[in-house]
Parts: sequence; structure tokens; C-alpha cells
Amino acid sequence: MDGDGAVDDETGDALVDVAVAARRRAYAPYSRFFVGAALRAAGGGLHAGCNVENAAYPQGTCAEAGAIAAMILAGDTRIAELVIAGGGTAPCTPCGGCRQKIREFASPDLLIRMVDADGRPLLARTLAELLPDSFGPDNLAG
Repeated sequence: MDGDGAVDDETGDALVDVAVAARRRAYAPYSRFFVGAALRAAGGGLHAGCNVENAAYPQGTCAEAGAIAAMILAGDTRIAELVIAGGGTAPCTPCGGCRQKIREFASPDLLIRMVDADGRPLLARTLAELLPDSFGPDNLAG
């Protein structure tokens, strides 16, 4: 992504397309707030997830968690790039729980891009900007 937020490589375009497509598959009958996420693992694989609500509200899952689970199932363990597609004009930033989930599998310099329902860029932040002074696996080492 260049300085004005435009995607400048084919992988980035594909990742946005995957996130937008995942958003279209979200199950959000209660909030009507549809979210898709797509990540590129360090090994190159693309993995997607969408939010899935439940009538027992706390039992729903976020799009980012779904994408991470798909990555782990595929045998990858590191996130190299992440895109989150939400609706409206405000960026859909990851919730606090997802920020911590992302931290488990990514370095603080991971770039997270938020796009709208059509894939237009809204915001880009590093994980460190979204979760400063985070607690992660390295805190438990040694």
C-alpha cells in the first residue's frame, strides 16, 4: 500500500477481494453489522473469516477469529498481512479481543488495513498502534 492508502500489489488486491467476499457471507441477523476478514499467512496462504452471530449474543464469533482459525487449520502460524472489511464510512477496527488474538500470531509491525464494503481503503494501522504495549508470547518466553 502506498502513502495515500492505494493498494499497489496484486496480493493486496486479492486480499481485499477475499475480505469483501467474506463479508458478504457473514451471518449477522441481529446487529445487521456484517464483517469479513482476510489474512495472508507468512507461508503465502490466504485465509478468510466472517462474523457469525448467535441468539445468545456473547456466543458469536468475529471475522478475524474465523480467519485465524482457518489459518491454523491450514498449518500456518504467522500473519503477514490482514484486511478487515466492514460497512459504512467508518473503519471497522478489530475489537479488543481480536487485537489480542491477532497479537498471538503477528508481530507488532503487522499492517492491518480496514476497507469498506466495496474494498475502498478507510484506515491502515500497525498492530502496535492498535494494541500498544501488548502482552504476547514473547512475554512468556524464558
